[in-house]
Amino acid sequence: MARFQEYKVLLYRLLLVYLFYFIARTLFYFYNSDLIEVESITTFFKLCYHGLAFDTTAILYVNMLFIVCSIFPFLVNTRKGYQKFLFYIYIIPNFIAFALNFIDFIYYKFTLGRSTAAITDSVAHETNKLLLFENFLFNYWHVFLLFFVCSFLWILLYRKATIKHENITFKMRYFLTSVIGFLLIATLCIGGIRGDFKKSTRPINLIDASRYVTNSAQADIVLNTPFAVFRTMFSNSFKKLNLVSSATIDSLIVPVKQYKNNPSTKPNIVIFILESNAKEYFGSFNKNTKIPNYKGYTPFVDSLAQHSLIYTNAYSNGYKSIHAVSSILAGIPSFKDAFTSSPYPKQKTASLVSALEDYGYSTSFFHGAPNGSMGFLGYSNILGVDQYYGKIEYNNDNDFDGVWGIWDEPFFQFFNNTLKTKKQPFMATMFSVSSHEPYIVPEKYKDKFPKGDVNIHQCIGYSDFALQQFFEKAKHEAWFNNTIFVFVGDHGNTIFYDDYKKELNKNKVAMMIYSPNGKYIGENRDYAQHIDIYPTILDMIGYPKPFRSWGRSLISDKKVPPFVMKYSSNRYLMMSGNYVCVFDGKKAIGFYDESDADLRSNLIGHRNKSMDILELRCKAFLQDYMQRVIDKKLDK
Repeated sequence: MARFQEYKVLLYRLLLVYLFYFIARTLFYFYNSDLIEVESITTFFKLCYHGLAFDTTAILYVNMLFIVCSIFPFLVNTRKGYQKFLFYIYIIPNFIAFALNFIDFIYYKFTLGRSTAAITDSVAHETNKLLLFENFLFNYWHVFLLFFVCSFLWILLYRKATIKHENITFKMRYFLTSVIGFLLIATLCIGGIRGDFKKSTRPINLIDASRYVTNSAQADIVLNTPFAVFRTMFSNSFKKLNLVSSATIDSLIVPVKQYKNNPSTKPNIVIFILESNAKEYFGSFNKNTKIPNYKGYTPFVDSLAQHSLIYTNAYSNGYKSIHAVSSILAGIPSFKDAFTSSPYPKQKTASLVSALEDYGYSTSFFHGAPNGSMGFLGYSNILGVDQYYGKIEYNNDNDFDGVWGIWDEPFFQFFNNTLKTKKQPFMATMFSVSSHEPYIVPEKYKDKFPKGDVNIHQCIGYSDFALQQFFEKAKHEAWFNNTIFVFVGDHGNTIFYDDYKKELNKNKVAMMIYSPNGKYIGENRDYAQHIDIYPTILDMIGYPKPFRSWGRSLISDKKVPPFVMKYSSNRYLMMSGNYVCVFDGKKAIGFYDESDADLRSNLIGHRNKSMDILELRCKAFLQDYMQRVIDKKLDK
């Protein structure tokens, strides 16, 4: 085969990168073994094995130019001068990336996390960079020595494999085999950068390293520093702000809350996070919207809503599924960049999970997609969820939809059957799957649900049916009557009605609380949002301790008025009272009446005291949010 020796040498050179990443990972653990508990040598090698996926992504990013230049048919590829050129575009980028790992041998002790793109912000604000480098060189000379020894050995091994020059005589064959090789290698590179070829999973991120660990610090062995830098390079809009005083934050935002309105109880908590369940699809949530010829697609939830507390003015705090998990379970919203894709998610975090576990609850998370899809497994490990149940635990691919995961109906039944085995009290979160593109339902139900006006409508009907089947079985279980159920959409989806295309109505979601004892019934039209669920549940059960929350209890909070904080069209929106404040990150650039859903009439030229306070609240919220996230004080 033409070019076989070139491909063989290319593979050898890339395998060398893997070898030295393994050496760097081993040295990283050697330097930080007192901070990262690893049970055995077997565990260490398992972590290294899982780290290969993250190494592959980093290696392909760093070596993309080298790979392209190695396989592209230039006709001069085997010549000595061209091979010398390849040597430099291989060595220079790889050594720079390799050095990043060595920085973390020492820097990890101060940050307790792999360095990310945020490290450039820290360095940029230092005026004595040269002095800092000299100090680092003097105190940690052994790290520099190890780097140069490894680099020297790497160059020696690189030069062990050489390519013999060939004169190309059959140029058509050469180009044909080159094109085939190029396409094959390009395909493999795409899968390697993403982490796999599955449509149901998004490209791997920092939180995915937490899928494979028994304690959170082990994720830093799975990771490598170049990967952490690349994956956060364009997802770090987190910047500290200095806009208001801490007293203003404490009075307007009340970031640390404690409720004493209800006696301490321990009901089970079951949270259904429903994929793409926008408010638009629910008849019970649209009785007062006055949309002409309105149709809903959720007959079961609508019937249950008559015996529930429903929030008809509720919003998601992000636009993706993973945003919903952090905002609902930990009260951490996402704005320009997802919190979970930022440099900061791997930190100790006060959450509904930690509070309930402290209160004697067991916790579990269910998602019928391949384990790790959407980053849920990694983030649930960061939060400390006791058990994760995914497609692997379900263990029956006959019920796989072929794209995303197990159909909702059978997986909801698995959910119920698993809850039977749980000791009470428990908290269980179910994230549904089926109301997602390609918007299909099981073949046996293809004509059961109304097709509706847009492709998602029949899927909403199917998921509603799956909920009905779950409740038909669950209501006979011993745990059922002592349970608070929360239903909430993760974000909006395909919009049909024009009313929901308006700026202030985008990403409105269904939010409902149901208790079989009939304690929570009625319609609440105040502002509500994902981050309110965490404090609301703790208020309901009479949780006795203070906790960090940017949200508010939806059943009793008097200190913080109802509000929504979200990000849209490169600007922050805080909605509260009679007004909406549009904020650019430093100051208000617009105020709108709450009824001006399209934000057409800017009232900033007619500011009043209410607007001033709303801007101040917006500043206080963002300042506290940024500071706690960056300073890793989410456990306070």
